[in-house]
Amino acid sequence: MIKVTADAAEQIRQAAVQSNAEGLFLRIAARRGEDGSIEYGMGFDEQSEEDLLVESEGVTVLVSPNYATLLTGAVLDFVEMNPGDRRFIFINPNDTGGSCSSSSGSSGGGCGGCGGGCH
Repeated sequence: MIKVTADAAEQIRQAAVQSNAEGLFLRIAARRGEDGSIEYGMGFDEQSEEDLLVESEGVTVLVSPNYATLLTGAVLDFVEMNPGDRRFIFINPNDTGGSCSSSSGSSGGGCGGCGGGCH
């Protein structure tokens, strides 16, 4: 379904420690925007009964079945966009609005993607 790169996994682990979210999972959500692009949200959360679990690079990702189709084949990476500006990006073949999007906001916890990574 979704793959997490090694760089993203390391940043997620650091963020979990910094935000006292150890023991929680990374939840990723997606929705189609008005322009057809996919908007993303992510944060630390507890598992609910209907969640799909994806293991990638030692990180457990929670995905609601409602978002599974939009996230199939997606890759979450943590890259340097400009010198000193590192952030999470989603590379998603399902995103008709572009091949790469920064994450926006957070759901449940403390791992929003824009600005410089998890805080």
